[in-house]
Amino acid sequence: MTRFLINRFVKSPEKVNDKYTRASYGTLSGIVGIILNVCLFALKLTMGLLSGSIAVQSSAFDHLSDSASSVITLFGTRLSMAPPDKEHPFGHGRMEYIASFIISSLILVVGLQFLKSSIEKIIHPTEVVFYPIVVISLVISLLVKLWMAHFNKTIGKTINSSVMIAAADDSRNDCISTVITIISASASPFINFPLDGVLGTFVAIFIIKNGVELIKNATSDLVGRSADNECYEAIEQLAKKDEKILGIHDLILYNYGPGNLFGSCHAEVDKEGDILEIHDRIDSLEKEIYEMMGIVMTIHMDPIDLRNPILAEYRKNVENTLNLLDPRLSVHDFRMVPGPTHTNLVFDVLMPFDVKIEKKQLEDAVLQSLQNAFENIKFYLVISYDRQFSS
Repeated sequence: MTRFLINRFVKSPEKVNDKYTRASYGTLSGIVGIILNVCLFALKLTMGLLSGSIAVQSSAFDHLSDSASSVITLFGTRLSMAPPDKEHPFGHGRMEYIASFIISSLILVVGLQFLKSSIEKIIHPTEVVFYPIVVISLVISLLVKLWMAHFNKTIGKTINSSVMIAAADDSRNDCISTVITIISASASPFINFPLDGVLGTFVAIFIIKNGVELIKNATSDLVGRSADNECYEAIEQLAKKDEKILGIHDLILYNYGPGNLFGSCHAEVDKEGDILEIHDRIDSLEKEIYEMMGIVMTIHMDPIDLRNPILAEYRKNVENTLNLLDPRLSVHDFRMVPGPTHTNLVFDVLMPFDVKIEKKQLEDAVLQSLQNAFENIKFYLVISYDRQFSS
């Protein structure tokens, strides 16, 4: 059914980086979610009122909040398609993250309301009437939510959408709460214990926990979460295919919403190479990255000296020293300025965020290693420290 709906309502479903294709996926998910959740809300609310079960009624209103979430997802996806303008030159892709934040907040509010109702049910228990049709309706709801979890998970992974994946997780959570509700509806009439209120409390806590986690994820996206490591690795692999590009560094990806990535990096090239040819290859690499990954890339060329054996010795010494301090440290833009009394070594060091080494410790270790290896030369270090933007 999932594949049928995608093929039926999404034009060119394989073009997952195209914003119009992503919008079609989002529209499909939103409409399916609205229709199914409204139907489940009506079914569960009727059964909850018929049986007097607060757990069933709480679960019903959870579906109503899911319907509101689907509406927000639908409009958020459409708004994220808006083209760039003077005030928003990088587009409106982050509207999807705002939609996700609103959905998460609604889930949290609904969970808190359910918690209040469930606690009141424990303090002032009322009779729960058992009807077999109630259990049947809950089983139907469980099967529908299992399919919705699969449906949204498939779409979320296909287009790498945090909103769709969150919707899938929410449907999965609904399955768990529905199982608890089935237990409550079946057992409450036969025991002298406010089981309905107790289980309703667990359902509410589960909803609250899910809402908090979704808010955390949505906030992280809005603040500026790092792009997936797979993106960084794919760009590095594309760059390595060209023998004129000796390596890349300072690779940064800026996320302005799903499918709306901008990036920049420095590419090391031979300073004696044909500058026009290298420039042409850099242009081709930028175009290839855009066509394959949908990332607008700007690449800066860093010319390096490959024919100076003394410079190569200095660099090897520094790299070995850094490797002993922490294998994750790396050097780039290595150059020297020799003089009559000393030699300046100018280079950048890439440092992960969680590195434990102080800059002074690093510089002292590098200087000591250089002086031990080259006793007749006095070195001054000019180091720029870069942060690593991927793990």
